[in-house]
Amino acid sequence: MSKKNSIVLKHKDCFSNSEQFFEIYSDFKKKILKLKAKKFIVAVSGGPDSLALAAMCRAMYSNYKQLKFYYLHINHGIRKNSLSESKKIKKILKKQYILLKIINNKKKIINNIQHNARKIRYSLLNRECKKKKIKFILTGHHKDDQIETFLIRLSRGSGVQGLSAMSAISYFNSETKIFRPFLSESKKNLIFISKKIFGTYIKDPSNNNKKFLRSNVRKLLPILSRHGIESDQILRSINNLKSSSKTLNIYFKEILKKIVKRKGKKIYIKKNELFSLNQELQLRVLGFVIRSVNNSDYPPRSKKIFTALKYLNSSRDKKHQLGGCLLVSRNKYVYIEKSL
Repeated sequence: MSKKNSIVLKHKDCFSNSEQFFEIYSDFKKKILKLKAKKFIVAVSGGPDSLALAAMCRAMYSNYKQLKFYYLHINHGIRKNSLSESKKIKKILKKQYILLKIINNKKKIINNIQHNARKIRYSLLNRECKKKKIKFILTGHHKDDQIETFLIRLSRGSGVQGLSAMSAISYFNSETKIFRPFLSESKKNLIFISKKIFGTYIKDPSNNNKKFLRSNVRKLLPILSRHGIESDQILRSINNLKSSSKTLNIYFKEILKKIVKRKGKKIYIKKNELFSLNQELQLRVLGFVIRSVNNSDYPPRSKKIFTALKYLNSSRDKKHQLGGCLLVSRNKYVYIEKSL
């Protein structure tokens, strides 16, 4: 048996010798095959979640040679040692015969670091999707990320849609989808897998940076647990909100057809109909339109949308800037177009 084949078997053994982790792999395999795609971009940060994802994809390939996985890492160059860290991740994966491509971001990120880094990361990953005609980007988002996202959005006063947190599949654009196969898995399990396969993983120092809201929210989880608020309870609430959001989406689509119209690059909303809706639907309509005009991943934060709605709900002509768009309240309509 060649050394390369023994490495492939090592992946199989890891998942077959442990019932718990064999179940994770089996679940992952079913989800990937259900997508009915042949090629995937695998986003690798170097953390335990993305390394576990890489291990799962490598194990999948050993059984399904028709599937192609392209492993990509985005080096933002924010920290001094970021390039050497990227090269270390490449070496870690190479030991398991996983070829990692490093893409160096050339844009400077000065403010709103996490948000802008994420935006650039997905843009670069999407560029690779276009080159290789790939429809899916795989990420290692897990159950803990889901709960943190819920709490962050709760702190920002998000509506039902926002509090539904992340979906397993979401659209980056009309051609590319982001698939998150680990949303039901704990970070603890993914750490075990990454250590078992690679022996190590990269610790991101920003996870302990008090400047970032997510880092502070992460520290709240053990405190909530000590007071009887467990992760599974929060997840049940998230799933209930997802169910409500799906029902609301059916109604929402009908509303869009009735009150939102497009003329060239400008979208206009029937003003009386918009402000006759409840706040949740007003939030959704304006957020959806801004996203459509500006082609952004997410709508502006709910607090900013509510401020804009209050400002636009006037009998006099009003103008407002939000989310890279110009919003104009005039006569019977609210007009939205991309800011120049």
